[in-house]
Amino acid sequence: MQIRVLVVDDDQDILHALQKRLIWMGHEVLTAEDGEHALKLAIEEQPDLMFLDIELPGLSGLDVLKLLAERRSNVPPQYTPEVVVITAFGTIDRAVEAIRLGACDFLTKPFEPDHLSAVIEKARGQMALTRQIGLLQAEVEGRYEQVIGHSPRMVELLNTARRAAGASATVLLLGETGTGKEVMARALHRWSPRASKPFVVVNCAALPESLLENELFGHEKGAYTGAGKREPGKIESAEDGTVFLDEIGDMPAGLQTRLLRLLQDQEFYRVGGTQPIRTNVRFIAATNRDLKEAIQDGGFREDLFYRLNVISLTVPPLRKRPDDLPALVEHFLRLHGASIAHRTFTVSPDALDVLQGYHWPGNVRELENVLVRAITLCPDDRIEPEHLGITAPRRLPVDVAFSEDETLNYHAVMEGYSRKVLEEALRRAGWNQTKAAEMLGLQRTYLTRLLRQRGVLVKPPSP
Repeated sequence: MQIRVLVVDDDQDILHALQKRLIWMGHEVLTAEDGEHALKLAIEEQPDLMFLDIELPGLSGLDVLKLLAERRSNVPPQYTPEVVVITAFGTIDRAVEAIRLGACDFLTKPFEPDHLSAVIEKARGQMALTRQIGLLQAEVEGRYEQVIGHSPRMVELLNTARRAAGASATVLLLGETGTGKEVMARALHRWSPRASKPFVVVNCAALPESLLENELFGHEKGAYTGAGKREPGKIESAEDGTVFLDEIGDMPAGLQTRLLRLLQDQEFYRVGGTQPIRTNVRFIAATNRDLKEAIQDGGFREDLFYRLNVISLTVPPLRKRPDDLPALVEHFLRLHGASIAHRTFTVSPDALDVLQGYHWPGNVRELENVLVRAITLCPDDRIEPEHLGITAPRRLPVDVAFSEDETLNYHAVMEGYSRKVLEEALRRAGWNQTKAAEMLGLQRTYLTRLLRQRGVLVKPPSP
């Protein structure tokens, strides 16, 4: 495969020898004799590979490497070349320094043709990996490129989030499952001064306590059986960036204590470690649980809650932001239409009516899944109701009649009506709470809390 190579050396013999050999190998070659010209060509011509002499007049090779590293932090990695430094036998220590600054290999003078071929093959492998990373980054950024929302509730939420993003204060994201809390967390990171640094996700509900502890804090060599070497955890990997603690309400009690200490002192110990490690990361946590209720039940530390709840943002469920649904539909059709079917899709008015009439217990995540299914099954470019796999919600009409002498206290009447609706839903669902929650358009956990608050029997009455 032909690649574009920039050769930089003030030694005319080396410059022309490399140029001649690379052209013979089938590559396109650019040349420069000083650092300033090399940097200009690297930016304007975007070569795939650069052979860079360390000893250059004016701007040295190491200076060029430093400037390219700065550029790499501001543009996608595929837009800066892989660098092989050219060095003499007496300056190997400078080559080591160049590797530390981002060079992928070094070539010693005088070079052998076979060695040159091996260096190019290694560099091409690195280029392929860099481009793969660039594509993956672009895919992730495209998926999380923006928070979709123009309804008053979302506009207010986004305005608050943008103000919060500039600080390093911990943010607690609340909301039902599927509302887009991770999307909001990524937006907070993207809007923050830490945007060029890592964004690391840790799902606190996905692993048992011991594995989650290792995932967060890393371990020292010999910390446990099988720990053959020291491994950093997610917190170390996110240095100067953001750690997103998803499902924080499900974090085991022992780790809650360690996290509290980390938030207070900004330092931690690896598993099996004895030396404290200072860290500079911003924490964003998210949960679909009622943490205040979890505190009362003894499942969550109250002091940790207050440490996390410096800035609290509640992402509303989709049913409470119906004005945003058309924009979300358009976004997901554009995103998945291109990746799955490689064409554009539209939604018929009838299909849009079904989408707008549905209660979306799974929120934005369920909407995305429904549209992915529709894109997959739709034989043409127009999505109809039969492609969606959902129907309008079943309604629970409950007649209420008032006598003339009955009190009309609002709260008492509404509580009584709520109790009737809950009882009727349970009866129709055969006393299955999951089915009753789906029928009512409620989260299962929220239904459980309502049943307890209203004193509703959760089993059929005895005959």
